[in-house]
Amino acid sequence: MDLNWLRDFDCLARSQNFTRAADERNITQSAFSRRIKALESWVGLPLVNRATYPVQLTEAGHHFLPIAKAAISQLSDARQTLRDADRGEHRFIRFSVLHTISVNYLANRLETLQTAMPNIRTRVISDSLSTCCDLLVEGAVDIMLCYTHSAVSPTIDATAFDRKDLMTDHLIPVATAQSVRAFGWSLDDPRNTDIPYLAYEQSSFLGMVVEHTIGRKRFDVETIYVDGLVEAVKRRLLAGSGFAWMPETAVQQELDQGRVVPIGGSTWRAPMQIAAYADPTQFDASTRTLWDVL
Repeated sequence: MDLNWLRDFDCLARSQNFTRAADERNITQSAFSRRIKALESWVGLPLVNRATYPVQLTEAGHHFLPIAKAAISQLSDARQTLRDADRGEHRFIRFSVLHTISVNYLANRLETLQTAMPNIRTRVISDSLSTCCDLLVEGAVDIMLCYTHSAVSPTIDATAFDRKDLMTDHLIPVATAQSVRAFGWSLDDPRNTDIPYLAYEQSSFLGMVVEHTIGRKRFDVETIYVDGLVEAVKRRLLAGSGFAWMPETAVQQELDQGRVVPIGGSTWRAPMQIAAYADPTQFDASTRTLWDVL
């Protein structure tokens, strides 16, 4: 069970429209529909009658809705009670962070800050973009870190939060040096076709950035694997299974060692910002200090 499924169901019951509910939940309609179906699989019964317009709940859906609302409320209240009890002298500063940013950027950054600020205590929740946004909007975390790109719409109401750009990362197409030597893979060579491609889910943030980067360029590849997690795609990449777009921070060590190499020029690269979002009006002194130097 994923708490987001309950939030999705509550939103759909209120809006009675998959498109509006998906927009409100800041995810694509296809991803939203999959999460509703996952909840129905967990319950074991259909909760929504998709044959009607506007969307109507089934009898089981009507019975389940107050249970879902109560679960959301009780869990939120319990979380807030625990947070209030944790607001002592050494309160933890909470982050929600995309997994790859947590591994490849934030861990090292916090290690550096800990040296200069030995009294700070941090708790990091690494999750999907939609969950990270939910945690920030609901006040469950103090700061969120995610990628931003000029061509991909923000997933939260950016006007409600302060934003701080921390660094520029690049999404670049790479493959193992061994594979490139053996097969001559290059996105710039028109003779190269059917290069095995390790892709991101199209509805994911990185998937949308890749689609924008490809644009109308010739792209004769063979997609052999799709995943939403950078580390999973990276594992297949390092095994020599194919090429993939990787955040440069995620493969910096391998690039420096020559284990992986770019297989396309500058037109295949996409600049992204690692950005932090927060509501400074909710900060205590220690969180304010960390935000200022982050």
